[in-house]
Amino acid sequence: MLLSVSFTLLEGLVVTLELFALTLLFALPLGLIISFGSMSRWLPLRAVVKTIVWIVRGTPLMLQIMVVFFGPGLLFGLPLLPRFTAAVVTFVINYACYFSEIFRGGIQSVPRGQQEAGLVLGMTRSQIFFKVTLLQVIKRIVPPMGNEFITLVKDTALVRVISVYEITWMGETYIKQGMIWPLFYTAVFYLLVNGILTLLFGWFERKMDYFK
Repeated sequence: MLLSVSFTLLEGLVVTLELFALTLLFALPLGLIISFGSMSRWLPLRAVVKTIVWIVRGTPLMLQIMVVFFGPGLLFGLPLLPRFTAAVVTFVINYACYFSEIFRGGIQSVPRGQQEAGLVLGMTRSQIFFKVTLLQVIKRIVPPMGNEFITLVKDTALVRVISVYEITWMGETYIKQGMIWPLFYTAVFYLLVNGILTLLFGWFERKMDYFK
């Protein structure tokens, strides 16, 4: 029985880690692009981007999952997205908006004088961003990014609302058989993954200490 439960939970863990990895793969670069839009000097673009970010950050992630999965079919008669695909799309959009605010805060925290000095030295704006600003931004956003990564691991449990069989769903199925201890195994998996992330971010933050 123990071996069977462990195998079932590991299957759910694989789904959880796949969702986690795909979300980061697409949400991090998208979040950086969105942050540029929210800082744009063109008012209409900045207003649209800020409104989208406000809506995404201001509504529950579970609600967004249901809208992305059921919305196209109910509103336009389109076929439903595959459940896992709908989950990935929702998580990418949601976390990209959160990451964009972290990027924006990090970029705007770098003294503007450094950019002006770079222009005086003949550097282009792209050179200033990648060679002067970006590394300092990375140093400043490590702690809040670490929090978002850990939150993302736990938020993957929400995809059960559209029957994506992640680890929490797998653990919950055993309640119907009168067993609660698989849920404690589930908690251990979450603690292990988040513990590893905490150690990695701590190590990375120490590596960035040369900016002190």
